[in-house]
Amino acid sequence: MSFDFGSTEASILLPAFAAGLLVTATHVPLGMQVLARGIVFIDLAIAQIAGCGVLLADQLGFEPTGAAVQVAALCAALAGALLLTWTEKAWPDVQEAVIGVTFVLAATGSVLLLASNVHGSEHLRDLLVGQILWVQPARLLWVAAAYGLILLLWFAARERLGQLGFYALFAVAVTLSVQLVGLYLVFATLIVPPLATRRMVRRRLPTAWLLGVVAYATGLMLSTALDLPSGPVIVWVLVVVALLWHAASAKRGMIIHGSD
Repeated sequence: MSFDFGSTEASILLPAFAAGLLVTATHVPLGMQVLARGIVFIDLAIAQIAGCGVLLADQLGFEPTGAAVQVAALCAALAGALLLTWTEKAWPDVQEAVIGVTFVLAATGSVLLLASNVHGSEHLRDLLVGQILWVQPARLLWVAAAYGLILLLWFAARERLGQLGFYALFAVAVTLSVQLVGLYLVFATLIVPPLATRRMVRRRLPTAWLLGVVAYATGLMLSTALDLPSGPVIVWVLVVVALLWHAASAKRGMIIHGSD
């Protein structure tokens, strides 16, 4: 196994790493709110709904990277966000179960949409695993701008967003990310770093961000060196890094006492 990457590998890995940084920067703070609300599987549900929008647009013959697909995915995700906002008000005691049912419906809907597509399994794999190694640098620019606006709204006005505002902001972020890195990485990035740092009192957010950055960098290098799919490798590395950090910090009393 060698980590001596040439210019060709670097031209692929650097945009992929940049995509990982963008997703980490946006999803870690949102993930902390998801954990606080007790709606862990919301990202899976909304991401899967957005995926249905992507697949429906593909079935209608639109270009995979065209504006119509982005609009379809965003509209589907926002519709899902509105639905979950209503169910949280109507049935707050079973919201997590409703989210689970919504995810199953969206997931099976994706399978049904692809049933007559000869490349259906490939489309479904891309939706779940993602194609982080083939991220286009030009696409990262407008995604970065959108993420920047999301973070600005989150840190400046999150107390005034309310349930609908949170779900809508979340839907936009997940819609962009699932097409960038895949559903599995979206879920792992959103949940694993906030979960590993959940008992920290100080510097929780920077620590969670750092865990994500380390995991993406290590996972990309390992997947390239071992010739394995990058998305799944990064997910595994993210969990391992989080467990190692949690064990080390607990041993030193960082979590219990909330020290730096």
